[in-house]
Amino acid sequence: MDSRGLSLTEWVVLALVAEGSTHGFAVSRLTAPTGPVGTIWQVPRPRVYRALDRLAELSLIEPSGTEPGRGGPQRTLFTVTASGRSAVDEWLMRPVERIRDIRTEFLVKLALLERITTDSRPLLEAQAERIKPIIAGLREQRDQARGFEHAVASWRYETAEAALRLMRTAGR
Repeated sequence: MDSRGLSLTEWVVLALVAEGSTHGFAVSRLTAPTGPVGTIWQVPRPRVYRALDRLAELSLIEPSGTEPGRGGPQRTLFTVTASGRSAVDEWLMRPVERIRDIRTEFLVKLALLERITTDSRPLLEAQAERIKPIIAGLREQRDQARGFEHAVASWRYETAEAALRLMRTAGR
């Protein structure tokens, strides 16, 4: 959970609604396993609708109309509110706190930024600065560890170094 109480799924749904008025079915296509966001972070359709409900309860999005469904019920369209826009813009540029979140939250942020053609360099730079002290700590742990602990510490250190290399090359 994020400090605002939103899960990664809710942030992703909010960011997709912020791209333009949309409905749950369209969001679920984007977050399906073969969708452009789903290849990084999959969100099953029922969770998309739960996220939309919660985001509306928090006044981050609001219903903005309906459109006919293809052979089904009308689809409710949602639009981001001013507070939702502000929250998602800030979240997209906030680095993740843990190395393990680079594979999920960080990569999905890069994908979302690319979808809206926003420069990802500020996020990449902030993320690099955030993980540099983590790498220094992991290097120290690795250098002091023995046996299997050394293998684990080496794995963590090398993973963090690879993440830092990604920060340096992804914005090119």
